[in-house]
Amino acid sequence: MPLDLGATVRLTAECRDPGDVLTDAATAVVTVTLPDGATATPAVTNPPAQTGKYHADYVTTQPGRHTVRWTFTGPVHTYTDVLDVRPEQPLAILSLKDAKQHLNLSLTDTSQDSEVMFWNNATTTAIEFFTGPVVVRTVTEDHSVGTVGALVLRRPPVLAVTAVEPLRGGGPSYDVNGLTVDGATGIVTLTAGGLLRGPLRMTYRAGRPVIAENISGAARIILQHLWRTQRPTRSGGLPGASDDYSVTEPIPGLGYAIPNRAVQLLNPDDQGPGFA
Repeated sequence: MPLDLGATVRLTAECRDPGDVLTDAATAVVTVTLPDGATATPAVTNPPAQTGKYHADYVTTQPGRHTVRWTFTGPVHTYTDVLDVRPEQPLAILSLKDAKQHLNLSLTDTSQDSEVMFWNNATTTAIEFFTGPVVVRTVTEDHSVGTVGALVLRRPPVLAVTAVEPLRGGGPSYDVNGLTVDGATGIVTLTAGGLLRGPLRMTYRAGRPVIAENISGAARIILQHLWRTQRPTRSGGLPGASDDYSVTEPIPGLGYAIPNRAVQLLNPDDQGPGFA
């Protein structure tokens, strides 16, 4: 499961000889490749009385996918793994507390928190398939414009354009205070009239400062549905299942992943391809 940014993760590996027997190595190195391509080599420990077993503690510094490569000599052995780190501000509609309460999980038992957070974030992705951004975030996009007077940002609802940068030397620059933005559609025009010309790099804030109850309610239904699919004694969202959260018809673009009752709650806020 993904880690929180800044958390310390214990990386573990085993060294085995060609006969697949645990063996202490002459040398052991672990290399962590970060999302930006930089590398780190945390100190490796071979605990006493634990033949062939190694670990290293690494403090995460960047969000994204990391590659972990263990290299042993004497005997020669390698092992590769990956780990994911969440951004500092995770894109979750529900708080961890709200998610656990809805799943009827103990707030003092943290043993399943990582799994709850994983499915909680997946729930947000499903919701935003229909509504566009819900959790407020900064978006940066490149646009080619020039033949029409407007530019359409791709991730409405838009709260504000914060920066406009020309991508071609000598290209026009624009003051964000001279732009008119339709938040619901993402259409940007010059307040004084005229044509926007590019190419331009647009940076803006998108999302909803206040999340309506129909959206948070749909998030709870989807989370419950996805959580049940992970429990071996439940039928989850399988077609034809008797679960209260089962889907009676596939949703365009998402199949049986989303219960219809959640989609119905999202109807007033649908901006995405789900109802094309």
